[in-house]
Amino acid sequence: MITFSTKKFNELSTTELYQLLKIRAEVFVVEQNCAYLDVDNYDLGALHILGTRNNEIVAYARLLPQGYYHKEAGIGRVVTSASARTLGYGKLLMEYAITETLIQFKTNEIVISAQLYLDKFYTNLGFKTEGETYLEDDIPHIKMRYLNTI
Repeated sequence: MITFSTKKFNELSTTELYQLLKIRAEVFVVEQNCAYLDVDNYDLGALHILGTRNNEIVAYARLLPQGYYHKEAGIGRVVTSASARTLGYGKLLMEYAITETLIQFKTNEIVISAQLYLDKFYTNLGFKTEGETYLEDDIPHIKMRYLNTI
């Protein structure tokens, strides 16, 4: 069973910070073989979604307010650990992250920079692609937008 929580940067414990940076490095740097600066100063003003199972972070996403990275609110650094990928936690994480973004930032619009191979995953969650694909850290990405019409 996974449990989600939302925290500001200054609310994270040192153990939580260590675990979220570890899962991001394991997947984005090591697994995807992508050398980039993950600690990019955006964590400081972001909200952090922690998906924990047995006191370990196995899913994570970063929520960015309007005007902080994109003009619109955004979701980024979406990741699940290799041990949790077949359990449906990615979908649960994104559903929680979308709801939290809409509520916390009082918006109806979310923009993401999605890895291209995940476009169907995000489309099934209500995102629509915009524009052409582009390389971000040598990985094909596509801009996607979610509009809450309720």
